[in-house]
Amino acid sequence: MRAAGLEGSYQALETPPAFLHARLLEVRRGFAGVNVTIPHKESVLEYLDEISPEAKAIGAVNTIVCDQGRLIGYNTDALGFIYALDEAGIAYRNKKALILGAGGAARAIAYALKEAGARVAVYNRTRERAMALCEAMGLQLISEPLLATEVLGCDLLINTTSVGLKDPGSSPLPPGLLPQAGVVVDIVYSPPTTRLLHEAREAGRVTLGGLPMLVWQGALAFELWTGIKPDVQVMYAAARAGLQNLSSL
Repeated sequence: MRAAGLEGSYQALETPPAFLHARLLEVRRGFAGVNVTIPHKESVLEYLDEISPEAKAIGAVNTIVCDQGRLIGYNTDALGFIYALDEAGIAYRNKKALILGAGGAARAIAYALKEAGARVAVYNRTRERAMALCEAMGLQLISEPLLATEVLGCDLLINTTSVGLKDPGSSPLPPGLLPQAGVVVDIVYSPPTTRLLHEAREAGRVTLGGLPMLVWQGALAFELWTGIKPDVQVMYAAARAGLQNLSSL
């Protein structure tokens, strides 16, 4: 905001699920908009006045614009993820992608990759959530017995679960299981190197952490709120500084 010459602030508003509706009433009265994080990306839809076509297709919202009291939901995770891959030079068109997880971020990434021409499969420990996602988007559902084979053969492995965020020493995959030659992406951004990424790098795989997606989805959200394209490098510097402060606490 300072770099763009705007007055204002960006604050973290801890919102328990039971308080979600009340929080959105506050947003209607006094905010230009908000980002929406776990666990509200799907449940927030019922409280919105309008939902963008992309967010509706994804079934999850991560950005809300307040337009004269009307709440409009968007999803910048999808395009933010594609921008992050493009920036890193990671190929995804006509590639086989395996997504771990079936929450709001998984839905956005699956939608983005399928729209870009990738072949997308999904694995989730709770089979029902994965099945719902695959049926909604026409994706391949991976069962537990086939997980190892699918991991070994994929071009792009993406962890969208919170494993590694809550416990940095844990991984969503069994020890030693990695794509034979594929890229490993973990959208967890704190810590910057999860156990999954560390093991992948040690094995010589190309990896990508969660910071680029975080920054690019934020840049797209900022533009929705303000009409201004932000300086992404300024956002990278601010995000790195913020994460460094978190790690020192």
